[in-house]
Amino acid sequence: MANLTDLIMQQVKNYAGNVEIPSNVQNTVLNGLGDSILGSLTQTATKAGGLDQIKSLLTGATSAASSPITALAGSLFSNNILKKLNLGSALSGTLSGLIPKIMGGLSNFIKDQDGDGDVDLNDILLTLKGGKSSGILGAATSILGGLFKK
Repeated sequence: MANLTDLIMQQVKNYAGNVEIPSNVQNTVLNGLGDSILGSLTQTATKAGGLDQIKSLLTGATSAASSPITALAGSLFSNNILKKLNLGSALSGTLSGLIPKIMGGLSNFIKDQDGDGDVDLNDILLTLKGGKSSGILGAATSILGGLFKK
């Protein structure tokens, strides 16, 4: 399975590529976007009903723009990155506006690839929940471990 972090960063670079980000903070901004999105997915996975929310987002049943996961990613990005960098309201607004686009791109990519062997939505959900994504054996081990509290 493709690494979730790599998938997120691929989408970040796709959507942020046309934004003029000062070179001295470019890596911080790009990594901050990726970390905020991964953080929102990870935090959501630990909440009751969170995996269903993630599945709904990543399958396209919920639009990225209206998803609470996207809103959380925006909040994390704003609080952890934008407030510290002081990039000005115009650039900060542009960068924040990328988050729904990146989430939508991630959703579209996963939806298109799920079942083709490269990206497996169940592996992504298992990874976010804290299991190991090594196919059926890894899923079974994680599930059994959870049942027996190991």
